[in-house]
Amino acid sequence: MPPRPSALGIVVDDMPAALAFYRRLGIDVPPEADSQPHVEADLGGGMRLLFDTAETIRSFDADWEPPPHGLHRTELAFELDAPAEVDELYHSLTTDGHHGHKAPWNAFWGQRYAIVHDPDGNGVSLFSALD
Repeated sequence: MPPRPSALGIVVDDMPAALAFYRRLGIDVPPEADSQPHVEADLGGGMRLLFDTAETIRSFDADWEPPPHGLHRTELAFELDAPAEVDELYHSLTTDGHHGHKAPWNAFWGQRYAIVHDPDGNGVSLFSALD
């Protein structure tokens, strides 16, 4: 099965302010999510909108720095069926010349995870649940 879009992630400086904004746009997120470092909102059709604080991102990517103000802070995430597929696709993309930002690793949240950059430098996550 080919990779399929699964989530769009946004790195936020202020979780309560970000969630308040997106609630105004119709994203259903409970009030108690304001105090969380990672929040997921179901968009339907298998898509999720993810919100992470900069501290959450730095918990697994210590060198991550936000782009200068006004530039994008979003990322696409693609789910694969098996952990080995994350490794295979990451290798294929980097072999084709795409920048590999984070080689595949077993993330503490229970996924095989990797990050590559698209041609414009945007982060694209590849992941699968660990077996």
